Amino acid sequence: MQQQNYNNHVRYYAPHHFIFYPILLVGIILSLRQVFVHPDNTEWVAITGLFILTGWLSFMLRQHYALINQNRIVRLEMRFRYFVLTGQRLELLENQLTFGQIAALRFASDSELPALVQRAISENLSPKTIKQSIEHWLPDTMRV
Repeated sequence: MQQQNYNNHVRYYAPHHFIFYPILLVGIILSLRQVFVHPDNTEWVAITGLFILTGWLSFMLRQHYALINQNRIVRLEMRFRYFVLTGQRLELLENQLTFGQIAALRFASDSELPALVQRAISENLSPKTIKQSIEHWLPDTMRV
């Protein structure tokens, strides 16, 4: 497996991103074409609406449930790691960090994490800047 870093950490789910969505997009395009070719036929408008609604709902529900659960796990993981490394509770600092910052900090190695947490708070670093500041990337290969 290729070593994970800032440039390659985005992950795709092939059946969803490369099969379901392309088929749905083709369905939307073809049904929209039929709407313009046969403007008096309202069935194609309904079919197009159903395609669009199906795509939107599938995207929102898939993302919503997985991300809420993942966000909870990331917070718990970071709380545990920070406590193990420093003996202090991260909960005391969490109100000074956004979730995006916490999520970005999870890629930092154990040797970098405590100092990077303090730097993220003091300099109000963006998640992107936090990720780019990491010298020893800790991969997260199990996220959704």
